[in-house]
Amino acid sequence: MPEEHEILETLLHVKQVYPPPPQLVEQAYIKNYEEAYRESIADPERFWDGIARELEWFSPWTKVLEWNYPWAKWFVGATCNIVHNCLDRHLNSWRKNKVAVIWVGEDGQERILTYGELARQVNKCANALKTLGLQQGDRVTIYLPKIPEQIVAMLACARLGIVHSVVYSGFSAPALEARIRDAEARVIITADVGYDRGKTIALKPVVDEAIAKCPTIERVVVVRREASATPLKTPREIDWNEWLHDQSTKCDLVPLDAETPLYILYTSGTTGKPKGVVHVHGGYMVGTYITTKYVFDLKDEDVYFCVADPGWVTGHSYIVYGPLLNGATILTAEGKPDYPNPGRWWSLIERYGVSIFYTTPTAIRLLMKYGEEWPARYDLSSLKILGSVGEPINPEAWQWFYRVTGSSKPIMDTWWQTETGMILVTPLPCTPLKPGSAGRPFLGIEADVMDRDGHIVEHGGGFAVIKTPWPAMMRTIYKDPDRYLQYWNTIPGVYTTGDVCHKDEDGYLWFMGRADDVVKVAGNRIGTAEVESALVEHEAVVEAAVIGKPHKTAGEMIKAFVVLKQGVAESPDLIQSLKDHVLNTLGKIAVPQEIEIVSSLPKTRSGKIMRRLLKARELGQDPGDISTLEE
Repeated sequence: MPEEHEILETLLHVKQVYPPPPQLVEQAYIKNYEEAYRESIADPERFWDGIARELEWFSPWTKVLEWNYPWAKWFVGATCNIVHNCLDRHLNSWRKNKVAVIWVGEDGQERILTYGELARQVNKCANALKTLGLQQGDRVTIYLPKIPEQIVAMLACARLGIVHSVVYSGFSAPALEARIRDAEARVIITADVGYDRGKTIALKPVVDEAIAKCPTIERVVVVRREASATPLKTPREIDWNEWLHDQSTKCDLVPLDAETPLYILYTSGTTGKPKGVVHVHGGYMVGTYITTKYVFDLKDEDVYFCVADPGWVTGHSYIVYGPLLNGATILTAEGKPDYPNPGRWWSLIERYGVSIFYTTPTAIRLLMKYGEEWPARYDLSSLKILGSVGEPINPEAWQWFYRVTGSSKPIMDTWWQTETGMILVTPLPCTPLKPGSAGRPFLGIEADVMDRDGHIVEHGGGFAVIKTPWPAMMRTIYKDPDRYLQYWNTIPGVYTTGDVCHKDEDGYLWFMGRADDVVKVAGNRIGTAEVESALVEHEAVVEAAVIGKPHKTAGEMIKAFVVLKQGVAESPDLIQSLKDHVLNTLGKIAVPQEIEIVSSLPKTRSGKIMRRLLKARELGQDPGDISTLEE
């Protein structure tokens, strides 16, 4: 049978359904998903028009959507500035003195910024940017650890129509250099050091090495965290505090066309150079605003804790822009979830009365390794909504997360991408939950499953696609529009996400990993996520990654890399037990022929397992772009 007609096998069957807590449904913005979704899809432009009107614009749009496939413009002709809605709008209300950001350093240091104070800092930074001659459309690279200055710098750039390019502070000099050169940034904002697991990480030498080959960089602004920091080389290098010291706390923001670029965020490709995903002020503002509000049922009294770093799109959309657009109180913390001990995040939830907690499957599995006694030590009763992002969450981790937080807090297992800008597939607080499923499309989003020929898969596995445009979609790949077109031309007429997905009889979507990760065994195409989930269900396993290896007769065989729980020893009996467990859970076709016990798995710095790197190492191939590798 030709490959384009093959069906993706679905082997994992989860029968549990968790109804939403009635009291949460009663208070939720959306109380009936089916009805709200039907209305939003019947007239999507009317739906998005209504959402956009909840925000403030300097001049209205003449058209909600201009769609010249595959190029979109949203809120055509309107002028806005995302920072006006993140800050200025709140300053004209009681929120002026509300806490906007609570920051906790790795050492326990605390900084609190109200909306008024955050606005003053942003205005001072924007005025300082103007002293460097920066203008609308210029690019600034931000290479900072997770400190409040990261948020301030992003908003200050956006206030002036300057395009920010945030680069995660764990990147190496070559990776940073590649991103600066592609963006042609004029200024870089960095820090002398960051902190990680009690170690001091020198960032300034990384910047010095990177910009040695970046002729566009004119100035280097340095946030100095250590008193003994190396003296700066003036006049090119500037101390952040001195830079802001004499600046006014007032700065008029620049009204911008809705399609004005807001930021470039580089995401790693399988091969070749990283892709510069471009998002714009208007549509991105609308999409991140409403998904934050509806998915997390965000209210004024909530304390919202997202564990991401603004160096990733989750941090852009759901630490900085989405929550601030909603006037939220945001908790953000420097450091790892298990340092100085595995109670780190649970203690913060108790200390600050966190009500919304948004984390990753990788972090959940890490905390699972330390057992349930750690969360049990803390009062987690303030929590009302949990969230998961980054990659499919296996049912075992889902149920552990649900159980240790009180067995009453629904988990919003969100699916989206750097390229989509906003959450596209997710439960809502009013919908029944199936552990391991991302639920159904968000309002106004036509997500579905197709085969390679573009036929809808009514029930079964295939390629996850988005059939119509949405406001927060990327507008292009910076300086590489042909790369943007690939997303829309893989299956003509739709946006192809690159993920494989199963749609069940209720229309719930189960993401099964990247299409590149599918393993073909004896004509059966199996998603890696299902085999990994079965392995993690075993009592000895905390994490697993699966790849396909060439096989003479079956085409491919499955190889698994497994991380064991603390105290569990490797043995031939254990390997056989793992194989038996997969056999009983998924069937003979999914049993790994090889299982290798490893101490850790290669991951991106945002927590995603890099299966292609495991495969490249196993087969002796070129691993391609590994700039996002954590190690």
